[in-house]
Amino acid sequence: MSSKNRSPNAELGLLAATMIGMGAMIGAGIFVLTGLAAEIAGPAAIVVFALNGVVTAFTALTYAELAASIPKSGGGYAFVREIFDDFSSFIMGWMLWFAYMIAGGLYALGFAPNFLELLHVYGVVAPPDQVGALALPGIDATVPAAFLLAFVAVLGLVALNAVSTAASGSVETVFTIIKVSILVVFVGFGLASPMFSSAEFQPLFPQGGGPATILPAMGLTFIAFEGYDLITTVTEEVKNPRENVPKAIFVSLIATVIVYLAVVGVAVGTLGAQGLAAAGEAGIAAAATSFMPTGLPIIQNGGALIVFAAVFSTLTALNAVVIASSRVAFSMGREGQLLPSFGQLHHRYGTPFVAILASAVVMLGSVALPTKSAGSMASLFFLLSFIVVNVAVIRLRRERPDMNRPFEMPFYPAPPLIGIALNLLLTGVLVEFLIRTDLLALGLSVGWVLLGGVAYVSLNRVRSQPERNPGTDSKMTSEAED
Repeated sequence: MSSKNRSPNAELGLLAATMIGMGAMIGAGIFVLTGLAAEIAGPAAIVVFALNGVVTAFTALTYAELAASIPKSGGGYAFVREIFDDFSSFIMGWMLWFAYMIAGGLYALGFAPNFLELLHVYGVVAPPDQVGALALPGIDATVPAAFLLAFVAVLGLVALNAVSTAASGSVETVFTIIKVSILVVFVGFGLASPMFSSAEFQPLFPQGGGPATILPAMGLTFIAFEGYDLITTVTEEVKNPRENVPKAIFVSLIATVIVYLAVVGVAVGTLGAQGLAAAGEAGIAAAATSFMPTGLPIIQNGGALIVFAAVFSTLTALNAVVIASSRVAFSMGREGQLLPSFGQLHHRYGTPFVAILASAVVMLGSVALPTKSAGSMASLFFLLSFIVVNVAVIRLRRERPDMNRPFEMPFYPAPPLIGIALNLLLTGVLVEFLIRTDLLALGLSVGWVLLGGVAYVSLNRVRSQPERNPGTDSKMTSEAED
């Protein structure tokens, strides 16, 4: 069968699909954002994560219904393509593709310092802030060690995904189980600690802030709940997708929310909101060091254990978005909205090879962005895509009421309407925040959308040109010569 007409092989079971969602959600966010959330909202950081779980649950219901009704790879793009016009669906796919690629750069940037810290724990290298640039062999140039590690991490996982979907799914499953197990150990030691038994969660909100501090903290941490949507990007590669994809969405989201609340609760209850805020991005590691025993086998102390978990977390999140970004590009290519080669499977590996490589180029380039800007850009595009997907399910219900829907969300139309309102609110908060603090991220986001408009017009011009028939051309030439 031609690679142009082949469909992806269904090699992923319910467990693997669930691990893709959890692998993306339980990523770097829980480790680096908890301390920052505590700095803004105090002990109410627990409430922040709980409310974000509620906010995203409404959109999860939408994704589950659409995935069961439209079992196509491509995630939100595939759903929007089904019901919106050509330009709207292209912009949706263009934004979603970019969001996954930028998120990949963010996770790679999170992997590098954690890996250096892990090497430092075992005395292999100096502390991460003291590791200098590395000389490149053969040329007179140096690159920061963290940048090089991020680059290598992306290249390694791109290579794995390019040759085997099953292998990348297996890696995701194993790594996710390892990091969740470590977090369970963290929670167990924390709950048994005398520090937690005397925990004081009052006042719930920081002095002078009040409940209003919850909203900006929610905007900051929302990216930690992006991930269940990645499952829908590989729908055609999941066995029995109409049943397994909705199940994987709900299981991954529920399990992630439970893990988040347990981890944040223990961190606040042991280190205290002020201590957690002072530790910043290393908040969870600082909390682990404060109550976990030393002299553990292999792992020397609690902080080292959390660093170990952070390495696996960033790698699984990176692997998940390599999968997702390439599947969005593959779906767009198959629909004729990117170059046709994007929508073809490799004749030997059965993977969207060109789509994976193209996604890798932008992902590798985004490694040069500041971490904060990469996270903000990804959050912005995910929020916008969630709004559009919620609109799509409403239009699909209205225009195709008799469509086969193996899963129908309860209490329709409340979930998508609430999802639209809440995601719009968080989008407004984030844009206002970027205007004040990060014009680079906002400018690059607008630039990508404008570039998408140029790409759309250019591709339409290419498609509108009549295809030349070599046989006809040679016959006309022959007649002219006669």
